[in-house]
Amino acid sequence: MGRERAAQLEYSEFQAAMLDEAKRRRKAAKIIAVLAHFLGRDPGSDGDRSSVLDGLTVADIGCSAGFIADELASAGARCALGVDIDVPGLRKAADRFGDRVEFVCADGSALPFADGSIDVLVFNHIYEHVVDPDAIVAEMHRVLADDGVLYLGLGNRLGVMEPHYKLPFLSYLPPSLADRYVRMFGRADQYYERYRTRPGLRRMLGDFHVWDYSFPVLASPERFAGGELFAGAAGRAAQGTLARTPRVALRALLPVVPTYLWIATKTPRRPLGPRLARPPEPVRTP
Repeated sequence: MGRERAAQLEYSEFQAAMLDEAKRRRKAAKIIAVLAHFLGRDPGSDGDRSSVLDGLTVADIGCSAGFIADELASAGARCALGVDIDVPGLRKAADRFGDRVEFVCADGSALPFADGSIDVLVFNHIYEHVVDPDAIVAEMHRVLADDGVLYLGLGNRLGVMEPHYKLPFLSYLPPSLADRYVRMFGRADQYYERYRTRPGLRRMLGDFHVWDYSFPVLASPERFAGGELFAGAAGRAAQGTLARTPRVALRALLPVVPTYLWIATKTPRRPLGPRLARPPEPVRTP
C-alpha cells in the first residue's frame, strides 16, 4: 500500500468541501432517502423526511462539521451522534448543532459505544481517508444493532475521474506516481487517499449482507434527492439512457462505476420500500 500513513487530523481545515453546507445537506437528503426506502419509511409525495428515522439511534462516522448529522437529527432520530477526529470540525459542529446532536471525538477503529447499540450508521466517503478502513468496518459491525442498517458511500479505485483532485486515472496509480501527478498539476504535495476496487470493497464488507442502491439512485434521482446528479438536457438524456439499459449491461459496468451506494446489515434483510423501475440488487460478499 506504499508509504506508512498517518491519520488525517483537522481534515476540514484543508478540505473546503467539508464546509460546503449546501452540498453536504444535499448529500444528507440522498442518504436519508435511501435509508427511507430500505427501511420502508417512505417520506411520501410531500417529501417530508422528519419521521424517517423516528425512534432510532443514528451515528455519522466521519461527521466533520456536522451538516449530515444535523440532517439525520432533523429526520427524527431519537439520538443523533457525530463521530470524528477532526477537532476543528467538531468544534464548529458543536457550536451550531450541539443542542440536538452529540458530537464525539473518537477514532472510528475504537468507537465508544456498546455492542449492538446503534440502529443506523452512516459512513459516507470516508474509507479512503482512514489508515485502517477494515478496523473501522469491524467496529461498525460491533456497535450496529442486529436489526440495524449501515449506509455506505464508497468511491471506486477504477472510477476514471478522481473526485478530490479532479485528475483522470489518479487513483489507478501506485503511490509514488500518484504523488508526482498531483504535484505536477499543483493540487497537493502528495496523494493521500487510498481507494479499493469493487472486489476489494466486497471483501471489506465480508461480514455484512449488502444491497446496492447505486443504479436505483441514478435511475430515479427525483425519488432519492439526487437531482444534482443529472443537470440539464445532457443529464436528462443520460438518466433516460440509464433507465432503459438492460440489467445485464449495467452489471457489466459495475467494475468502473465511480461511486457505490450500499446498504449493509448484520442479518439478512430485504428493502421494504416500494418497487422501483431499477430496483436495488444484493451484492455478493465473500
